Amino acid sequence: MRAWIWAGVAAMAWAMGAQAAPPTAVAASTPQAKAAKPATTPRPAAPAAAPAKPAQGESPLLPPVDPEPAIRGYAVPIGGALKADNDEVWQRIVQLAGGKGARFVVFGTASEDPEASAKQVVDLLQRRGAVAEALPVAPKFLWVDLNKVVRDPSLIAKVKAAKGIFFTGGTQERIVDVLQPGGQSTPMLEAIWDVYRKGGVVAGTSAGAAIMSTVMFRDAPSVINVLKGRFADGKQVDRGLGFVGPHLFVDQHFLKRGRFGRMIPLMMAKGYKLGLGVDENTAAIIRGDEIEVIGDRGAMIVDLTEARSDSTLGAFNVQGARLSYLEHGDRYHMRARSTTPSAPKLRGEVHDAESPNFKPYYTDDVFHLDMLGDSTVSGAMSRLIDSVQKEVKGLAFDVLPRTNDPLAELGFLFRLYKGSDSMGWSTEEFGGEQFTVTNLLLDITPVRLPMPLYGGWSPPRPAAATAPSPTPPPASSPR
Repeated sequence: MRAWIWAGVAAMAWAMGAQAAPPTAVAASTPQAKAAKPATTPRPAAPAAAPAKPAQGESPLLPPVDPEPAIRGYAVPIGGALKADNDEVWQRIVQLAGGKGARFVVFGTASEDPEASAKQVVDLLQRRGAVAEALPVAPKFLWVDLNKVVRDPSLIAKVKAAKGIFFTGGTQERIVDVLQPGGQSTPMLEAIWDVYRKGGVVAGTSAGAAIMSTVMFRDAPSVINVLKGRFADGKQVDRGLGFVGPHLFVDQHFLKRGRFGRMIPLMMAKGYKLGLGVDENTAAIIRGDEIEVIGDRGAMIVDLTEARSDSTLGAFNVQGARLSYLEHGDRYHMRARSTTPSAPKLRGEVHDAESPNFKPYYTDDVFHLDMLGDSTVSGAMSRLIDSVQKEVKGLAFDVLPRTNDPLAELGFLFRLYKGSDSMGWSTEEFGGEQFTVTNLLLDITPVRLPMPLYGGWSPPRPAAATAPSPTPPPASSPR
């Protein structure tokens, strides 16, 4: 069945000029477990990844990306679905705010049930030694006059006395509409900024992470529709609160929901060069120039410094986007565009295709039928960096487009490939294999996928039986 599906997709790709060779395997959404590798001589630990090479004529160091010179605090976007037993993230948030006894205020503003949502966060912070309190600032509290609440001196005093701010998940526009209505800051938002500038923590999960950028998705369509250009200011896109500054775009539920496919179009539309996508049950700690990843899964850095596009193609496209995948303990340096892997990764295996010691594990080619699937892109990156192959491809398309949709047949071909400075590190110290992958390149090209993509099966007709040739009469004997 898979071979039949690939045959149809490959034929379409060839007709569209993709010219992809048929692979020997179709990848699952997550990387498959490897068989045990034969024992090899340990490779020497590598230093931090070299920064991406600057374009000709550019300085190797990019302009500062600090949110503000005066900010001493920590922004902590969490990718959503943060589990109660994720002690590493919860404890670290409390530690950054001063440790045991640190005061937190919790905003359930985004939540459908703000009281229950905020109470849960208060309990989890207090289990780790914090002193936490929920504030009644939410549109779902119908008895609350929000215009007065965000100016209430007693509540503002509680914010200013805190060392940590926490925004729960839900719908991010509720946070922005309450604290920054019409783009105008309120006294309560100014109090939050005051805590942040003085060294406090501003953390948020899911919707609470989406508000961290100066621009955010408000009521975003599906990822495939963002790729098709169906987003507009004030509707699907809006102002965020900007805690990470104007140069970094942040998104959440990132790998789980394939949101790199919506991040890149928005970054290009808004002029962002650097993006941070945080996955579920994972946090990024941002202070000044540095991003540290902690938690259960990982985060992706999207660097568009050298990316380009072709306006003649008539749909979204990009060439040369640079992707890096980081996991627990890895750090990214925004000015230098470089990565420092965690100590266990540096003690582990180095994956450098330019090295004579490179001994890749994978040899087969792979094609992904849903590049936007759950963790497909991070799995593809981890596999590619440990492969003899130079690239991997995949598709994204709308399986059930709307009736009469003029863009129903618009899909996208993804080409992920190695550059001269692509590197990887891996370790098995924590049981399963964990990867850090830096500086892989990505091209996204619009392609046509005729709809319907599939139809009913009709078995081939048997070949018609051929009638035997008549036997010629025997030659007559001469008289």
